[in-house]
Amino acid sequence: MPEQPSASELAEKVLAHPSVARLAGGAFGEITSYFPGHRITGVRMPEDGGVEIGVVVRLDQPVGTTIAELRDSLAGTLGETRVDIYVSDVETAEDPPEPA
Repeated sequence: MPEQPSASELAEKVLAHPSVARLAGGAFGEITSYFPGHRITGVRMPEDGGVEIGVVVRLDQPVGTTIAELRDSLAGTLGETRVDIYVSDVETAEDPPEPA
């Protein structure tokens, strides 16, 4: 059985998609992985073996297309592991950038 990727590796893979503006923790920050001294918001790996991803997407293509592309991309890394992707918000070209 291949080794499960880290939350950091999954975050990088998701953020590499051009239609993903950023990762998102959900309404209450529940989609987060906690580690000593830091956390990764937008990726959660529950003990049941699934993976939860929270994103804010750009509306440069249909949201369903973006989600399907993310699933395909993650399937290459996660195999048959269940992946739940939550879209917390969308950005349009008219939206101002988020402050850093």
